[in-house]
Amino acid sequence: MDSALLRNAEQAIELSKSLGASDAWASVSRSHGVNFEMRNGVLEKVEDSTSRGLSIRLWVDGRYSAHSTNDLKPQSLESFIKEAVAVTRALQADPFRVIPDPALFEGRSKQDLDLVDRSISSVTREERLEMLQAMNQRIVGKDKVLSTTAAVSTSENESAAMSSNGFSGSYETTGMFVFADVVLDEDGKRPEEAFFGGGHHRSELPSADEVADTALRLAYNRLGTKKGPTKKTTMVVDPRSAGSIVGRLLGALDGGSLQQRRSFWAGKVGQEAVSPLLTIVDDPLIVRGLSSRPFDGEGIAAKSMPIIEAGVLRNYYIDTYYGKKLGMSPTTGSPSNRVLNLGDKNRDALIAELEEGILITSWLGGNSDSATGDFSLGVRGHLIENGKVGAPVSEMNVTGNLLSLFRSLRALGNDPWKYSAMKVPTLVFDEVNFSGV
Repeated sequence: MDSALLRNAEQAIELSKSLGASDAWASVSRSHGVNFEMRNGVLEKVEDSTSRGLSIRLWVDGRYSAHSTNDLKPQSLESFIKEAVAVTRALQADPFRVIPDPALFEGRSKQDLDLVDRSISSVTREERLEMLQAMNQRIVGKDKVLSTTAAVSTSENESAAMSSNGFSGSYETTGMFVFADVVLDEDGKRPEEAFFGGGHHRSELPSADEVADTALRLAYNRLGTKKGPTKKTTMVVDPRSAGSIVGRLLGALDGGSLQQRRSFWAGKVGQEAVSPLLTIVDDPLIVRGLSSRPFDGEGIAAKSMPIIEAGVLRNYYIDTYYGKKLGMSPTTGSPSNRVLNLGDKNRDALIAELEEGILITSWLGGNSDSATGDFSLGVRGHLIENGKVGAPVSEMNVTGNLLSLFRSLRALGNDPWKYSAMKVPTLVFDEVNFSGV
């Protein structure tokens, strides 16, 4: 970790105090990303970007504001903060805007989260091209293939933060991902599918062959897609797509939604709101977790937090500001890794138990109401017939209410999708409303 970032943050705090701020919080970040993209065997895009920036939160005479800049030269920084302090003084006072309590900084884990792979910075152009060509060669020229796109991306990120009331911290992460997309030609239709994988370490990459072969297989599975039926039946959600519906369930748990009366979770802490089969933990201390961190954006020390236990809501995501407004103690203002409890069977074994149903492999837009939980989502997938995955279907919606849906949760798989911060397995729901459109 480059100590220069912490020095930049410290300098910003000192300037803010000297220019009249009663309190200040400075965050400095630096990132470097490289992305190579090949289409039909031709290298189409090479992106190499580096960014560096500082954000400052200021408390001045009971007033608050936040500002950011990417010009960290000393003279420029002083002018930037001087203007920011003046702007803050002109705002209306807000008694709920206070700097986080230093007690929240205590107890920070010293665990090595293993979020950095130094070898990623030395991945060569030749290595990237080799992976791209390997994926391309597995797909181009195969039956019905119209086009394919392959990508390899790497990232290196550093962040540091400091406050006027005693917080100081920094951490860094790396990442590497590979991706393949396949478009087929089926009598004028264009079935398309993609697959990707990666993580903080290069060793977590799936092979180029696996990525290409999986994308091609998923695309072939879309051949012969028909309009989906209108019926009420069992819904099975593939692990690759299950995180999206869980994300919608948890999306209204933040303090802002609660305070603005836009959350269907309001008043439900301690109540059994969904199926007792469901347990979800927010855990920022998972080794190599894609959203692991030692502290959150307010410096709150990272710790595992139950969200739902056996169907009972246990916690909201509450930051300092909304904690003051709601009269609640802060927990954390943003999610990290969300981990669901697992069952004892994989997707195919769960499907084998069903006479009929619909397997969801993709969500195709739609909307959900955070105030009521009502939703209507476009989907595509496959019919389930006599315990097996059947014909592909699309042009259909699934409708209902998120709490009602998760009360109908029948089973969870043992197969969480690993290339996501949302560790969600196959989900099986009873009596879900589908409509062909």
